Amino acid sequence: MATKRLARQLGFIRRKSIAPASGSLGRSKSKQLFDYLIVIDFESTCWNDGKRHQSQEIIEFPAVLLNTSNGEIESEFHAYVQPQEHPILSEFCMELTGIKQDQVDEGVPLKICLSQFCKWIHKIQQEKKITFATGVSDLSTSEVKLCTFVTWSDWDLGVCLEYECKRKQLLKPVFLNSWIDLRVTYKIFYRRKPKGLSGALQEVGIEFLGREHSGLDDSRNTALLAWKMIRDGCSMKITRCLNKVVLKGARPVPQPSHQQRNRATLFTKKSPHPPPAPWRGVLPGRVSPLS
Repeated sequence: MATKRLARQLGFIRRKSIAPASGSLGRSKSKQLFDYLIVIDFESTCWNDGKRHQSQEIIEFPAVLLNTSNGEIESEFHAYVQPQEHPILSEFCMELTGIKQDQVDEGVPLKICLSQFCKWIHKIQQEKKITFATGVSDLSTSEVKLCTFVTWSDWDLGVCLEYECKRKQLLKPVFLNSWIDLRVTYKIFYRRKPKGLSGALQEVGIEFLGREHSGLDDSRNTALLAWKMIRDGCSMKITRCLNKVVLKGARPVPQPSHQQRNRATLFTKKSPHPPPAPWRGVLPGRVSPLS
């Protein structure tokens, strides 16, 4: 029963109704289910030339580790990634993201980047004694420091990385199969639709720091917003597990590209999206690098 109760709290089991924590606005932060959140915000190849481009590729892979008890960013991962399907960046892409051609030329292929990312994950797991809950069977009633991922919309992990790994036949880390969509969580908690990440920050009195559409700056600012929501009383829960929607209000809809959700016009074509492979658990203190 204790395991089932924790699974329900984490969002793996639906409640009949999930009401926004509007009564907690302005109060002290609520007790969090996750001790750490890892915020990810990819940048990808993009165009505005009116042509239909078949695919987008990740060109910036950032991640920041947020401590939900004090709001501190305790570690960061960052890498530029070499696009292989479209190795030359468009002028539009470089202007939008601030990423230069030589930065991706000197970057690493996605396969190597994922390996480096897994090493970073393994390092922080050892240092922070954290584990990832990837399913009900992985949950424990003992004292563990739980961690999950946060993105602004489902595009980063549900579309961009998922499709690119399938096209290139890369093995995706199993722990990236579930995450919190902060945009959906924001909408339900505050009962209003955010006008992009920058608009959401402004609505809660936070100024965007850095350069918009820089993956690392976007990740840091998303972490700031998550911390503000925690202090306002929002309990962070997983909203997406593979193709399954967990949080009420987070319904599966076609996801726009990263640049489209920031009001830039892109022309992309989605690849077929076959059913994902079954999950496998990740043991506390260790990371299963690729699945």
